[in-house]
Amino acid sequence: MRVLVMGGTQFNGLALVHELARTGHEVVILNRGKTEADLPHRIERVVADRTDEAQMRDVLGAVDVDAVIDVSAYLPGDVELMVDIFRGRIDHYVFISSTVTYAASDLLPITEDHPDERGDVQNAYGQNKLLCEDILRREWRENRFPATTVALSMVMGAGNIIPDREQRMFQRVLRGRPILVPGNGRTIQQIGHAEDQARALRMILGQPITYGQRYNLTGGDYFTQEGYVDECASLLGRDVEKLFIPAAMMDALWSGELAVEMPQPETKADIRSNDAQIDTVQMNRFMLSVLVQQIAPHIHRWDRSVFFSVDKLRRHVGWEPELDFRGSLERTWRWYQDAGLADGQDFDFAFEDELIRMVRDGKH
Repeated sequence: MRVLVMGGTQFNGLALVHELARTGHEVVILNRGKTEADLPHRIERVVADRTDEAQMRDVLGAVDVDAVIDVSAYLPGDVELMVDIFRGRIDHYVFISSTVTYAASDLLPITEDHPDERGDVQNAYGQNKLLCEDILRREWRENRFPATTVALSMVMGAGNIIPDREQRMFQRVLRGRPILVPGNGRTIQQIGHAEDQARALRMILGQPITYGQRYNLTGGDYFTQEGYVDECASLLGRDVEKLFIPAAMMDALWSGELAVEMPQPETKADIRSNDAQIDTVQMNRFMLSVLVQQIAPHIHRWDRSVFFSVDKLRRHVGWEPELDFRGSLERTWRWYQDAGLADGQDFDFAFEDELIRMVRDGKH
């Protein structure tokens, strides 16, 4: 199959391109041509800016493919344009969405039938992903445009563009830092590996059973937050001091009754703002959510376990994750060392240092 990957030079998109090429597909990638990447041989690369409609129509009008996997659509207009350009020209359009679209729940695992979060608590990223999904459901229902939505959750692997996740944890362990764990560390989380997810996307391609459907795509097993820390420490062969943040302090920080007064983080992922000043509560909540990575802190409270079912994907296309949590960590750690990041990556730990002081002083 000849497949167009929108994006394709970073993290998930790059893993997908390698998986498609490895399994014999012809691959075309479209991006702005500004990112260098270790691409497989014989990849065709076309250049366009998604914000330039005329350029997109001109470039993609000349691209002949059987399917599109859209890793880089974030706005309803992005999807509307792709549908208009490729209507009647392709056999499959796969849209990458996110599990941040789901409402909070105490009934787990969260399945594809679970209610969406469309209220004020949702951030702009999630609202836009939902609007994109709405367009594709309507296009399938009314016009039989062959679209599939795949909701990714937290992902790890080579080249993760969100370093505040496993890469920050690796550095905590390497530096012998006290590692802060929210509450008693029993909150359950879930993560998938980028290569496993690339394989799932490849298996979805051209499958009529997937048209008009949404699929969760993440790992097949779960871990507690304390277990995450323990596995990282075991993998790196280090002893670590785990510093548990009392539940009362976490509640106070989450609600804004107590604050860690520090400069705003450079990373604004998952924070509900329109590039305006991020208030202290938002900043604290985000920084608390990366102590041990947590999905969608604007929706899911600090002590809420969150994990998603991938059974629908298993049933429909026969996909099974090859890597469990430990295997995902091991593969990511090997890449991290090979990339020279173990000795060279730096993080600002000022927020954590202040929080460590507060926990040790018993300010809760």
